[in-house]
Amino acid sequence: MIRERIVCWGHENVRATHKSTLEFTKEDFLTPRGDCILCIKANKGINDLSEEFKKALKSGKKLTIKIMVDGIEDELTAWGDERLILDHATSMVVRKSEYIDSRTLAVRADKAARDIKREIVEKLKNPEQKAVIELIIED
Repeated sequence: MIRERIVCWGHENVRATHKSTLEFTKEDFLTPRGDCILCIKANKGINDLSEEFKKALKSGKKLTIKIMVDGIEDELTAWGDERLILDHATSMVVRKSEYIDSRTLAVRADKAARDIKREIVEKLKNPEQKAVIELIIED
């Protein structure tokens, strides 16, 4: 098993209403237009993931993403792809589609921002709220 742990924070503009993507970002701001962003000030971007993790994603492995906020958990599944670039400095985007750019972490996800538990989204409207995101690839 390969595991990456990301810590990020809420923001008053968290809406998480996008129907096909979900994003975590190292940026320290969020405009109301960023409706796919779940949390900001992440301690990792795609660039910061281990080479072992990136290699597993590029081999098409299944990725489980656990979102933990104040005792509430949600989980989604997505897939790696050989076309992944995995070199963006600030953002990680999980997509329901198969579209790939430098911000894409995984594709063919079973959830997007609007599918995340609303209790989590409500908590993440508080800038003081911490979230822990676990990215898990099992062999």
